[in-house]
Amino acid sequence: MDNATTIKTYSLTTGYVTGKERKIITDRLDSELYRGRFVCLLGPNGAGKSTLLRTLAGFQPPLSGKVEIMGHNPASYSSREMSKLLSVVLTEKPLLENMDVEALVSLGRAPYTDFWGRLGKSDHEAVNDAIRLIGIEELRHRQVQSLSDGERQKVMIAKAFAQDTPIIFLDEPTAFLDYPSKVEIMLLLHNLARNLEKTIFMSTHDLDIALQTADDIWLIDKKLGVTTGSHRQLTESGALEKYFQRPGIRFDYSDGLFKIDL
Repeated sequence: MDNATTIKTYSLTTGYVTGKERKIITDRLDSELYRGRFVCLLGPNGAGKSTLLRTLAGFQPPLSGKVEIMGHNPASYSSREMSKLLSVVLTEKPLLENMDVEALVSLGRAPYTDFWGRLGKSDHEAVNDAIRLIGIEELRHRQVQSLSDGERQKVMIAKAFAQDTPIIFLDEPTAFLDYPSKVEIMLLLHNLARNLEKTIFMSTHDLDIALQTADDIWLIDKKLGVTTGSHRQLTESGALEKYFQRPGIRFDYSDGLFKIDL
């Protein structure tokens, strides 16, 4: 594994076991994620995006094959070590009340604090940097329960950046946002991946925004499996059209985006 590779899969098969039956989601996947890249995982509901993401993050064991995070098996890391390598932002709203934004972002420093969770100078600096990077200075003293969905997602992303990990995973972070907020967050993630040299990997249904902002794209489908590449590579190979072709939808090869046929 070279210095630019953060996650690598070897013949990875993901899925789950129900009783005596193995349910395979992705089969024998060989792929890599790299530093400084914003990567979007695209596919329909039920295609296995969350299962693949959880397996890559080490939350769920593979059915076969293996994942390496920073050159090692996820099981070889302690929970504290892993939390210094990978942070995760989920779609679910945090069930937190009577906590302000700064306190929530500060929770991202948990892997670095002592038993009592006391923040040192470097921790406060990391929290301030994350709040500034995500552009939520005006929310710093707001109560979490008073935030809009878009504001709350920005705060959770700031918490992940305060955690200061080389890898950040996001599971449908724009699911309940309006269109301008979706674009804003995905542009932000694209720029932060590049400027801070982090691997940012997110699952999303926002196809056209992802095609315009992601450095790399992973396509997932129950029948077609997983195909990875840049927007241009997936356009030229015909993979994008093959994965998302539906009645009433036309793939435009001139700009690599989908159009509605009326």
